[in-house]
Amino acid sequence: MLIQYQAILKESVMSTEPLYLIHLTDTHVKAPSARQFLNLDSTARLRAVFAAVRDLSLKPACFLISGDLAHEGTRADYVHLKTVLDEEAATFGVPILVALGNHDDRSAFREGFLGEAPSSNGYYHASLVDGLRIITLDSEVTAAGEKVEGWLDAVQLSWLQEQLQTTAPRGTLIMLHHPPLRSTYRLFDDRVLNNPDDLGAVIRGSDVIGILSGHIHFTSVGVFEGVPSVASAGVSFNIDPTTPRSMRFIDSSGYNLVMIREGRMIAQPLMLPGTHRELLHWQIGERFQPKAEQNPDELPPELR
Repeated sequence: MLIQYQAILKESVMSTEPLYLIHLTDTHVKAPSARQFLNLDSTARLRAVFAAVRDLSLKPACFLISGDLAHEGTRADYVHLKTVLDEEAATFGVPILVALGNHDDRSAFREGFLGEAPSSNGYYHASLVDGLRIITLDSEVTAAGEKVEGWLDAVQLSWLQEQLQTTAPRGTLIMLHHPPLRSTYRLFDDRVLNNPDDLGAVIRGSDVIGILSGHIHFTSVGVFEGVPSVASAGVSFNIDPTTPRSMRFIDSSGYNLVMIREGRMIAQPLMLPGTHRELLHWQIGERFQPKAEQNPDELPPELR
C-alpha cells in the first residue's frame, strides 16, 4: 500500500519530473572480525538491500541512511562500512548520505569513515541533489560529558534556521535518526526526539516537504508541522510494534523508496523476502534469559 502525504510548495519551486531516493536506516554494521549482533550478518543484509534496489526499474538519485550505521561504533566498523558504501556508490554512480544514531560513536566515525581527526562534535550537513536540498541532523548531543539521545541542540537548530532562509528548487528533506513523532508502539514513547517543538518552530513556514528517520525498527508514518514524517523499517532487524508489554525482535529487513514530485514527498515501504522469524522476545519486567545461540554481551543493555 502506498503511503502518501502532501506538503505543497509554492509554484515557483515545483518540479514535475519525479526524483527517486532510497531511504535506509539502522544498518548496525560490525566489522567482519567482530561477533555479529544476534548472529545476523549485518553486512550481507546491507548488500542485499543494494541488490534489491538494482533490480528496480528506476534509478535513484541518491541513498540516505538515517543513523545507527554501526552497532558498536568502533573505528574498524566504520572503516569496513566505508569500504562497502564506496563500492555501492561507485556501482550506482550516485552519492550515499549518512546520519548518525545513538549506536554511533562520533569520534570513531570521523576517524574511520571521514578520515578526520577524532572529535565528539555533532555531524550535520546540507547537500543539494538534483535541486532537492537534503539536510542531515544529529539527534544525539553531548552535555557535560554525557550523551543525550533524541535531542537537537541550540547551535544545530540555529544552523538549520539559517539554511532554511533560502529555498531549494525541489524543496528540502530533513534526515535524522530519532523520529519527531511518537508511534503506535507506546513502549517507545520516550525513544523519539525529545524536543520536537524546537524543530517544529524552525521548519514552520519553510520549504521542508518531508522528514525521514529511523531508530524504532519498524515503519511509522505521521504528519509533523504539516509535512510527512516517515520512520523506516531497519536493514539489520526489526521490532514488532503490536506487543505493548514486550519487545519482539524480528528477522526482517526493509527500506523506503521515496519519490519527490511536484513539491510532495511520497514514501513506499519495501520489505525484502525473508523468514520474519522471531529472534528474541523479552517481556518487560522479566529478567531476560537469552537463547543458547545468543550471547548476552551482544544485546542492548536493557536486554542483558
